[in-house]
Amino acid sequence: MATPAIDSSVLTRRGVLTATAGSLLLSACGQAQPQDEAEPDGSASPGGPELLIGVSLELTGRGAALGVLQERALRITLEDLNVDRVQVGNQRRSVRVLVRDNRSDPRLAAQQATDLIRKERVHALLGTTLTETAMAVVGVAQRLQTPFVSLAPGDGIVLPLAQRTFIYKLTPDAVDVARRLARLISSRGLERVALLAADGLHGDSGVRAVAAACRAAGVELDRTVRLPRTGGDVARAAREAVAGDPDGVVVWAAAPDSGTAARALRRARWRGPLFFDAAAVAEETVEGSNAAAVEGAYVVHPTCLTDSTLMGTTTAALARRELVFRYIHEYGGFSGFAPYASDALQLIANAARLASSVDRGRLRAYLQTQVTEGMAGWYAFAPIRHGGMERDSLGVYQLTQGSWARVS
Repeated sequence: MATPAIDSSVLTRRGVLTATAGSLLLSACGQAQPQDEAEPDGSASPGGPELLIGVSLELTGRGAALGVLQERALRITLEDLNVDRVQVGNQRRSVRVLVRDNRSDPRLAAQQATDLIRKERVHALLGTTLTETAMAVVGVAQRLQTPFVSLAPGDGIVLPLAQRTFIYKLTPDAVDVARRLARLISSRGLERVALLAADGLHGDSGVRAVAAACRAAGVELDRTVRLPRTGGDVARAAREAVAGDPDGVVVWAAAPDSGTAARALRRARWRGPLFFDAAAVAEETVEGSNAAAVEGAYVVHPTCLTDSTLMGTTTAALARRELVFRYIHEYGGFSGFAPYASDALQLIANAARLASSVDRGRLRAYLQTQVTEGMAGWYAFAPIRHGGMERDSLGVYQLTQGSWARVS
């Protein structure tokens, strides 16, 4: 086995996108023709031809709860890709990733992205699990016309599309998650809920989406309270959220803030049901001091969250099963958030295969025509849609005795 090269129903919508993928492809970039397989600066790769990908992840800092999971999955998928390498035109290219720890700092993430593009000459970028670091990379990637596949939540990452032509997002759209949550809340006979939303761009998306979804579902949104920045008084926000004695509380925040918010709500003597958005899911959320606070909570998440998804026999299901088994063997447990990095790597590799080139512009064009089942769920990219997670990839789960079980 090769050594990984690392430096440090919606069926209608999918069917339409699939049926038109060919015409979209031709309109986006013309017929695929093999190109000169040189590096972006015109020089040959020193160790043979490569597909070079820059990776910015939160390996330390507030985003580490999710960032570390991505690096682990990335290593496993990279090793698999390099067994046979990637056929790009008439050459097989090794995949090499340059991993950088952005320390959960947007300014550092932007500088690293700039260096990866200008100095390292990467063909594409992937990564970041915080919306703020993602947006910092977005500005660099768009300006320097380099494809960037984001792992962070937040609809603004890919909108407005006219200003995000090189940007793609794998996480589900806030509106899709909010609609599922609102329907779930209504089906449980709950009439009034409070929203406790994270500070920042991810929370902004949640506030807009939950308000609209509650109106459509006939659920009263009693109040919206924003969590303070890390280190702020979470207890006060929790008390304010439950002051009106709601039937339930929606916590729209990524790990580790989701677990912190749940503990604060329980300390405020609130014992009603909790509802999380997809970004809340990480091992840290359900372990240690968070365990009792989040027991019984609901989450809307892509269907990769539980072992029940390992029973399928599709190519993607088999690949997912292999990833989960290897991940558990190497790290002792598996988080449903982890497959995003694997999917991002595969999508970029597939774009290189389809384009018969590692040219950044052609990679961008072929990323936006992919309709495929990944390890986290279904993606349906199009020139008019760069947030590719399909809404029918989402399921409702409840935490029971420390494990997520699908309920719908």
